[in-house]
Amino acid sequence: MTDQARHPQAAIPGKPTAASRTTLSHIMTHNDTNLLGTVHGGVIMKLVDDAAGAVAGRHSGGPAVTASMDEMVFLEPVRVGDLVHVKAQVNWTGRTSMEVGVRVLAERWNESTPAQQVGSAYLVFAAVDADGKPRMVPEVLPETGRDKRRYQEAQIRRTHRLARRRAIKELRDRRAAEGIED
Repeated sequence: MTDQARHPQAAIPGKPTAASRTTLSHIMTHNDTNLLGTVHGGVIMKLVDDAAGAVAGRHSGGPAVTASMDEMVFLEPVRVGDLVHVKAQVNWTGRTSMEVGVRVLAERWNESTPAQQVGSAYLVFAAVDADGKPRMVPEVLPETGRDKRRYQEAQIRRTHRLARRRAIKELRDRRAAEGIED
C-alpha cells in the first residue's frame, strides 16, 4: 500500500500553525452587556466562534463548520469599554476535522496596561464542500515547542471526546435494550 493510500492527507501539502493563526479584536459596548452590567458570555462565545471559524477556513482552504465547543472557560469578567482580543490557531488536524484553540484577552481601551487573559476555549471544526459533505484538510505542522505541546494536548482531548461519545452511546443502547425509554 502506498503512503498516499494510507495517509490521503499526504496528497494535500501540510500547513504550519502560523499560516492560519489570527486575532480578532472588538471594543465592548453597552449593547454587549448582561443584567449584571458585564459583557454577556454569549457575546464572547460568538467572537470565539467567529475567530475559530476564520482560522479553520484559512487552514482548510474553504468552508468549515463548528462541530463542537469544548471547555469554554471564563476566567474574569469583561466590561464595557474593554478591547477584547480573540487569538485563535489550529492545534490539531484529522482527516476532515480540526481542533482550534482560542485565547480571549481584554484590556481597557484607554489605558496602556497589558491585556489579561479572560477566557479560553477549544472548538472542533469540520471542513465541508459546496454540498456540505466532509472534505479533507491539510495536516497542521506545529512549529514551536508550544505548538507541539498544543498538538499533543489536542490529541488527548480528542481521545476523551471519542471515549465519552462511545460511553454515552453504549449506555443509551443498553437502556434501550432493557426497554427503558427516556
